[in-house]
Amino acid sequence: MSNRKILVTSALPYANGPIHLGHLVEYIQTDIWVRFQKQRGHQCHYVCADDTHGTPIMLRADKEGITPEALIGKVWEQHFADFNEFGVAFDNYHSTHSEENRVLSAMVYTRLRDAGHISSRTITQAFDPVKNMFLPDRFIKGECPKCGAAEQYGDGCEVCGATYSPTDLKNPVSAISGEKPIAKDSVHYFFDLANFTEMLSAWTNAGHLQPEVSNKLAEWLGGGLQQWDISRDAPYFGFEIPDAPGKYFYVWLDAPIGYMASFKNLCDKQGLDFDAFWAKDSTAELYHFIGKDIIYFHALFWPAMLSGAGLRTPSAIFAHGFLTVNGEKMSKSRGTFITARTYLEHLNPEYLRYYFAAKLSAGVDDLDLNFDDFSQRVNADLVGKVVNIASRCSGFITKRFAGVLSANCAEPALFADFLSANASIAEFYETREFGKAMREIMALADKANQYIDEKKPWLLAKAEGKEQELHEVCSMGLNLFRVLVLYLKPVLPVLAAEAEHFLKLAPQAWTEAVQPLLAHEINEFKPLMTRVDADKITAIVDASKENLEKTAVVAASVAKQFEPIAETIDFNDFAKLDLRVAKIVKAAAVEGSDKLLQLTVDIGDETRTIFSGIKSAYQPEDLEGRLTLVIANLAPRKMRFGVSEGMVLAAGPGDKEIWLLSPDSGAVAGLRVK
Repeated sequence: MSNRKILVTSALPYANGPIHLGHLVEYIQTDIWVRFQKQRGHQCHYVCADDTHGTPIMLRADKEGITPEALIGKVWEQHFADFNEFGVAFDNYHSTHSEENRVLSAMVYTRLRDAGHISSRTITQAFDPVKNMFLPDRFIKGECPKCGAAEQYGDGCEVCGATYSPTDLKNPVSAISGEKPIAKDSVHYFFDLANFTEMLSAWTNAGHLQPEVSNKLAEWLGGGLQQWDISRDAPYFGFEIPDAPGKYFYVWLDAPIGYMASFKNLCDKQGLDFDAFWAKDSTAELYHFIGKDIIYFHALFWPAMLSGAGLRTPSAIFAHGFLTVNGEKMSKSRGTFITARTYLEHLNPEYLRYYFAAKLSAGVDDLDLNFDDFSQRVNADLVGKVVNIASRCSGFITKRFAGVLSANCAEPALFADFLSANASIAEFYETREFGKAMREIMALADKANQYIDEKKPWLLAKAEGKEQELHEVCSMGLNLFRVLVLYLKPVLPVLAAEAEHFLKLAPQAWTEAVQPLLAHEINEFKPLMTRVDADKITAIVDASKENLEKTAVVAASVAKQFEPIAETIDFNDFAKLDLRVAKIVKAAAVEGSDKLLQLTVDIGDETRTIFSGIKSAYQPEDLEGRLTLVIANLAPRKMRFGVSEGMVLAAGPGDKEIWLLSPDSGAVAGLRVK
């Protein structure tokens, strides 16, 4: 039995929305690695939890007319069901709103405070006098102090790309109540991260991180570490700070402690030794799988918090890239912003597990889900190669040999060749080079199919005196299939379990000493996997579009109730606006801006260049040829990217929820809107 003791976590999904395919990259990657460790016989525990605290949770619960506890309970059930159906086998799936997390968060905070790593000072923030709450930056809207664009958030302008403080916004309003916020002082608590500069410099260069991550952290460390605001004022859904009534831990303090809390909950259930994994002198291995967007929190704040609290730090943090679909960010308009549930309603989840595995490496590069490649790879590799071996050989064994394999191994050298790949495939799994592992396994599958093609059992079955050879060839094929299934088991646990049942095998551990099945009885073969149906992929895309359109309508109606009606104007004021139907001739991303698209629009007798902050909601190619509405007589505005000669009209609160206005069919570029 192995002496390795391993604790593994994935980042905690936020309890404010459904699991989507982008999330699943991480959980499938982690689950494959954990299943491999368990198959090797190591003591490996995989824990996770819903991340449940914060202002968005509180506000969503308020809108739905339920308590935050009821909301997070409902979302937990949905998240857990999705993970379970995708084969993500947590040893414990908990919640950060737990008694274990409350106790551990207080412990970590108290230790940091007593060690002199917590300070406090008064800061000035925007305050909603109607809702009687301080406003996070994303809940304040107003006019950009740089370009004057309306409906901009409190942290940056989506039109000109400027960043600023929410106190700099012109005519700011609360996105919650619509009321003008006031400035209000409040005492906040801070974690003095700079106290750990030396410790973090050493830790981030000690092999705990991927090289590209370590290099990025060196830049941040070189720029100096700032104090980290770890408190929020009531009302806030979270844990109250022990020595500060009315003050709550910021969600990013108690969220990573949720890893510890989920494991503590597991320890209490199973009688495990919590300190053996978290004490400063622990010899257990601790690994976090995360997305590259939360590296700062996990590779700086988290090790510093643990070190300051007298606890062990992670053995390693494994970051991965984002998911793109057909080469682009997941898109609402294209129907490629796909939830886990939508996928599950149409396709086998093991298709996606294999496809992700075939594309994953140990780096942080983005992973692309290309639907054509997805279909071809699953159909060719899993159905056409692996399952096909069992399909081609099993019928002969069942019908001609009473379901019993040959007592003789016809090709011991070939079988040994398959076993010799064990070490290299195991190393690929261990180092998270899943794509390389899949390539090596499929190369073996090619060899197995080549063997069957050369021996032609379908012809042997018709020839006289070839019974023994037919028996041995088909038995050999099934023995090779058995080894392939063993190697694929971390990726395809359901297929592996069904194959083990077909072969009448106990669950296969990862071992280099696999013996061929001789004179072994098998069950009747039943299809293990079918080909990807292209119509089902189309259905997923269509369903995603439909769901997102419904979501957009709901979001728009919700946003509308918070938008106060502007001051009354007379008709002459309105008449000053020259609104025109415009055709978008060309659209392109603006280099250096995360929010702007450069649009060339035809307004009838001339073309204009307009910079519009709609990049988060639209792909450029989706806009070209489309009719929309523009303000044609707006004074040109000089921006750092060029001169904008008008404004495109759109509705929505921002970010991905932006909808361009469009005229009915029959309108043409240049028509004036009256």
